[in-house]
Amino acid sequence: MLIIGCGNEDRADDAAGLLVARSLRQRGIDAREHTGDMLALIEEWSSEERVTLIDAVVTGAAPGRIAAWDARQAPIPRDAFRCSTHALGIAETLELARALHCLPLKVMVYGIEAINFEPGGSLSPAVAAAVERLAKHIAAAPHHKPLLKLLPIPFDSL
Repeated sequence: MLIIGCGNEDRADDAAGLLVARSLRQRGIDAREHTGDMLALIEEWSSEERVTLIDAVVTGAAPGRIAAWDARQAPIPRDAFRCSTHALGIAETLELARALHCLPLKVMVYGIEAINFEPGGSLSPAVAAAVERLAKHIAAAPHHKPLLKLLPIPFDSL
């Protein structure tokens, strides 16, 4: 299973996915960081059957709320990832991969609701807490499989 945290550590809460990946590595779980072009994700997961992606989202929910989507079940909401600084975000990259028949067999996407994207800004406390909750959740999952099956799923209780 490939775990990829996406984001930009220079834009405050946008670092959420990167920080989850770092926290997982501190727990002995292999997780990668992706800060570049989202299209490069297609090549990165090309030999994987199961992929977990983590990124900051903006859905209008409370900061720090964690949501999950099974990208094989249905397209993920494009508007949730509108905070991306890339021309193509995770949602568009997943749909392109689906159209090209190169979407992995299992793709779980976790989004941490972010509020602060100021360049050079600090991570908001709610997002910092969510980073740790999500890292613990992923680390506790058997074989690091997502424990969820419905879309979207609030993780307020984590």
